[in-house]
Amino acid sequence: MATTIRRAVLTLPAASPGPENPLPPLRTRGDVHRLDRAAMAGLPPAMARRTRYAPLRSLLPVRRRDDYTRTRVPTDLDAIVIENDRLRATVLPGLGGRVHSLVHKPTGRPLLYSNPVLQPAGFALNGAWFSGGIEWNIGATGHGALSVAPLHAARVPAPDGGQMLRLWEWERLRDLPFQVDLWLPDGSDFLYAGVRVRNPHHRTAPVYWWSNTAVPEGPRTRVLAPAERAWHFGYDRASLRRVPVPHWDGADRTYPADGTHHADYFYDLPDGERRWIAALDGDGQGLVQTSTDALTGRKLFLWGADETGRRWQEWLTEPGTGGYAEIQAGLAPTQLEHVPLEAGGEFAWLEAYGPLAADPTAVHGADWAAARAEAAARLEAALPRAAVDAAYEAWRPYADHEPKETLATGSGWGALEVERGRLELPGTPFPVPADGGGDEQRPWRALLRTGSLGEEGPEPGPSLVSPAWRELLETAGPGPHTAYHLGVAQWHAGDRSQAVRSWEHALRQGMGWPARRALAAADVERGHPERAADRYARAVTEAHEAGASRAARTALAREAIEALLAVGRAEEAAAVLAAVHPVARARGRFRLLEARVLEGRGDAAGARAVLAEGFEVEDLGEGESFP
Repeated sequence: MATTIRRAVLTLPAASPGPENPLPPLRTRGDVHRLDRAAMAGLPPAMARRTRYAPLRSLLPVRRRDDYTRTRVPTDLDAIVIENDRLRATVLPGLGGRVHSLVHKPTGRPLLYSNPVLQPAGFALNGAWFSGGIEWNIGATGHGALSVAPLHAARVPAPDGGQMLRLWEWERLRDLPFQVDLWLPDGSDFLYAGVRVRNPHHRTAPVYWWSNTAVPEGPRTRVLAPAERAWHFGYDRASLRRVPVPHWDGADRTYPADGTHHADYFYDLPDGERRWIAALDGDGQGLVQTSTDALTGRKLFLWGADETGRRWQEWLTEPGTGGYAEIQAGLAPTQLEHVPLEAGGEFAWLEAYGPLAADPTAVHGADWAAARAEAAARLEAALPRAAVDAAYEAWRPYADHEPKETLATGSGWGALEVERGRLELPGTPFPVPADGGGDEQRPWRALLRTGSLGEEGPEPGPSLVSPAWRELLETAGPGPHTAYHLGVAQWHAGDRSQAVRSWEHALRQGMGWPARRALAAADVERGHPERAADRYARAVTEAHEAGASRAARTALAREAIEALLAVGRAEEAAAVLAAVHPVARARGRFRLLEARVLEGRGDAAGARAVLAEGFEVEDLGEGESFP
């Protein structure tokens, strides 16, 4: 059959990712992947430089997604199916462009771990993330902020005369546009992905990219890569060490199901070696991923067989579902690194995903060199390295081809940035929303065109924080919203004192609770907990009096209760908690706060009773601990 691209509907039991948190994330971002100074000292110089380069300190201008639940109902998800006579790929453009499934049609074999449910969990940089399939991570160390966000999608010509599916968006953490072109050459057993990240600015930008592929974690699944060593990261901030492959610390670490604790293994691939990684089962069959040489890194992530790892696996899906591991490919040797992209430059490469069948005796034999040589030889026979390089060269001119048919629509932020920078980005048009601007972008488009921030409702919308937008705010017509957003931009830039002055100015101009909450968050960060508690308490009262949205009042109450408990003001925290909407108050995060409030009031028995009832903290974050 000829390659086809068509719209479809995928129905899954799904919990909604929920709306964005309307409060800008002003707290310094924690990072479970950060190394301490001693660990950094043991790295090769180039790796150490990239690890120190531009780590993400703030989520701004992105907002958090922390209002999801664990209540799943059958949900129709917009999907796009790419299919030829060999493979069928199902893509979810509304959920970060995730490749949900990849099926080898001649055998009926699923090549990916496809989660049978959609269950958000707190693993993305900004919160909600879900497991399974192939995900595209751009921005900074971790799962990208677009994990549950819509991307633009369109049909474009493919290099072989067929069709490609183009996915693209504006990544806001690093202010960079990117695209992923997916296609299946006629008769091919491999899904191709042409990826491009561009820097349209007049400054160097840090880039992070990792393509993460979930594969079944069967008891005999082995992960192979052309390496004899790996960098092991054990999530204790000091454990990045070079270890032998496959045997280390008394076990063969290439079998994910045998791992004791969750861990990363970044394979140390020799220069000149073909870039590939495969996960093959007991019969020597499974998935292989390969690429052009620009995508240098390869990694195995495993959850581990301990209680914590098993619990996380269950948390992300449903009982009785098989576990999974991830085989990953990235721009740098490890995920702790960011790579500089010069002004006006771009990174581009080609990836290929497909089935691999190898001799199981060799794959699972004691001779590691023979195992990886067998997989490499079978890959070369199925898809020669030269063919991947040729496909990349053929694709490059098509990366600029304009889309022929829109299949899905992403955000309006890219259109705003294109207008502000007067940018030309062939192949990735960012259309202005049909309503003429988009509700969130409309005030900023007015600032751009008139020099004054457009009217917003009683609650400020999303802030923009890049140097260019900050400059526009500094020269804009006065007003409380202008002062408020300027304060957010200054805070993001590290000019904390000036940010406080801007928020105080917004408060004097009548901004009310949003400015007071910003000042309270600043107090927490700057070590003034009593003043923070005072401001939070007053902001809660003002928000109720002003008729703030339920989402804003709920998010504000959560922060206020934490701040009040931090200084021993449990009675006031109890009053704030009592005013939270009953639906929100029944959620796990607020049940936990209820127990802490009771403990703070001296009612240890009541706190134990709440905990004994049992509840789930839906937005529990990776590495999170509680006072």
